[in-house]
Amino acid sequence: MVVIITGASDGIGAELARQWAQREGSKLSLVLAARSADKLAAVAAECQALGARTLVQPCDVEDPLACQALVHAALGAFGSIDVLVNNAGMSAHALFDEVKDLAWYQQLMRINLWGSAWVTQAALPAIKASRGRIVAVSSLAGLLGIPGRTAYSATKFAMTGFFEALRTEVASHGVSVTIAYPGVVNTQIRHRGFNARGEASGHSSMDERGAMSVQTCARLILDGTLARERDIVMTAKGKLGRWLKLLAPGLVDRLALNALKREQRPQ
Repeated sequence: MVVIITGASDGIGAELARQWAQREGSKLSLVLAARSADKLAAVAAECQALGARTLVQPCDVEDPLACQALVHAALGAFGSIDVLVNNAGMSAHALFDEVKDLAWYQQLMRINLWGSAWVTQAALPAIKASRGRIVAVSSLAGLLGIPGRTAYSATKFAMTGFFEALRTEVASHGVSVTIAYPGVVNTQIRHRGFNARGEASGHSSMDERGAMSVQTCARLILDGTLARERDIVMTAKGKLGRWLKLLAPGLVDRLALNALKREQRPQ
């Protein structure tokens, strides 16, 4: 099995690679992509120790040519692609009326939506040939609008729409599309995300109490991918929120507001 994972240098992507290698061993060929070659090499070494073959491919998904090069490198090394995990992404938190320049909104969309679309476009012929799997790591913010996260929710809603539509287009080719919706996971993604000025925030605006471990999140994604599940909604609150959004949307708004630290809520 040949698997490409973007955003594989740390967090969910790195843990997913390790768990997949532990489960499949020598039957697995991993293509690990992210911007940091050094971090990728460390993850690759861990996966190799578990028996997997690996290819490290530095890739900034903001660059469509780099996305194409990633797929070409995977095919050159292993000859096929069975699974593509679109995990690379960036977070953001800012109240909209505090944002003066929307340029970073465009950049965030380029990373979270277009990066996934460019890699998927390049890999799709090979995935059709293998009757393989496409995975999109979205977010609960791609199902429910979260205050302070207009940019992030927009990118994740866009991902959800793109991959839901693609799912129907490729079903006749035996290709499955799985969309994962993590909630708050214990990673550094929110600390590195944009603030209102388009700079690294340095902290999380979310209430991190009860955050899901990265190990649990990766396991749920792996299990759902192998089972070709349509959607992976990981928390009871997330599952309930999907229904409450239809039945009691005002309650969902209040629950979304309560997910923020008190000092980060709009006044």
